[in-house]
Amino acid sequence: SFTMNTYLFVYDLMQFCGHSWIFTNMIIRFMSFGKDSLADTFYSIGLVMRLCQLLSILEILHILIGIDKSRLFPRFLQITERIIVLFVVINSQEEVQGKYVVCVLFFLWNLLDVVRYTYNMLARTGIYYLPLTWLNFSLCIPLYPLSVLAKAFAICVSLPYFESFGTYSIKLPFPFAFSIYFPYVLKMYLLVLFIGMCVIIHNLFSERKAHLATGNIKRKRS
Repeated sequence: SFTMNTYLFVYDLMQFCGHSWIFTNMIIRFMSFGKDSLADTFYSIGLVMRLCQLLSILEILHILIGIDKSRLFPRFLQITERIIVLFVVINSQEEVQGKYVVCVLFFLWNLLDVVRYTYNMLARTGIYYLPLTWLNFSLCIPLYPLSVLAKAFAICVSLPYFESFGTYSIKLPFPFAFSIYFPYVLKMYLLVLFIGMCVIIHNLFSERKAHLATGNIKRKRS
């Protein structure tokens, strides 16, 4: 409906503005301060980054109520991966926030999202540019595995701090005698992360094939 399409357009516009601001801010800071800008990336753009990622949870709701035709499971994996790494791993450990891997991770996320939300906004209005369509469904294939490696590296870097500070580790008193050692949870999550990467990459190739088919492109442009 027109109302739902307008709502989705506004949502994509808000995400585009947020990620564009982050992406532009990172580039300007790097050009101005060089490597010195990398260490305080989280402090300068972390708040906006967290707001954008929290807002992205709505995309799961969009799929559930049927106003977005994307596949639920791959999108759910992508969103939860970012939420876990950003809020649980990076946000909870101040020592990790100054690592260069955070800057690399944010750069990859925002590069992908600026392209994706630009494509989505134009698609809501029925505009399809072939170069942008190709970029949207092709850029994610090499960059998404790189972002997974960056997530895994960020988790590995955080492990010594979780071990030292005992963050999120829980030991229940008697008679339960049960404890959760959070570094072990993160190590197990690394396996889930790479299994999920295989699922998402398969979905990315399927979407690329569906949207870049010659007949589909011609139909959209007509």
